[in-house]
Amino acid sequence: MSRISMTVDGVRYDDDVDPRTLLVHHLRERLGKVGTVVGCDTTNCGACTVLMDGQGVKSCTVLAPQADGHTVDTIEGLAGQDGKLHPVQQAFHERHALQCGYCTPGMIMAAVDLLAENPDPTEDEVREGLEGNLCRCTGYQNIVRAVRDAAAVMRAEVPAPRESASETVEGTAPTSTEEVAR
Repeated sequence: MSRISMTVDGVRYDDDVDPRTLLVHHLRERLGKVGTVVGCDTTNCGACTVLMDGQGVKSCTVLAPQADGHTVDTIEGLAGQDGKLHPVQQAFHERHALQCGYCTPGMIMAAVDLLAENPDPTEDEVREGLEGNLCRCTGYQNIVRAVRDAAAVMRAEVPAPRESASETVEGTAPTSTEEVAR
């Protein structure tokens, strides 16, 4: 047995695991995170995708001891504590990108990873970014639309950084530090 410690969806877990345990099985069977589904168990379908330290990984190819000391985010931790869906979850719902739902957790987690790297992907970039995730219902068009919709929402929620704190608009020069911060 190996003693591991990981933070999953914001909660720290310490546990003894068989060193051969796959992360997907540890998440589901030991921690009760059944939103992460077991698909092919061969890294081909992506249904088990989770974020480890913010990067998408197929949890069927990661041993639980490899996650020791890391942060793992699953589909179950994606919504806000107030129950508000993550923009990607909301867009999947609104665009009918859920299909049968089997691939959905992995697709959503892969999309979150993609949008963290590329907040304004083209349709082709979304398809390329999700190419390791398979939808058995072939609902790709709605999935791509959902990811692009979520990207637009997420860009609107995070204002673009100002180029310079000394930026002024002609005729409205700030008169105090507080005004510069606005």
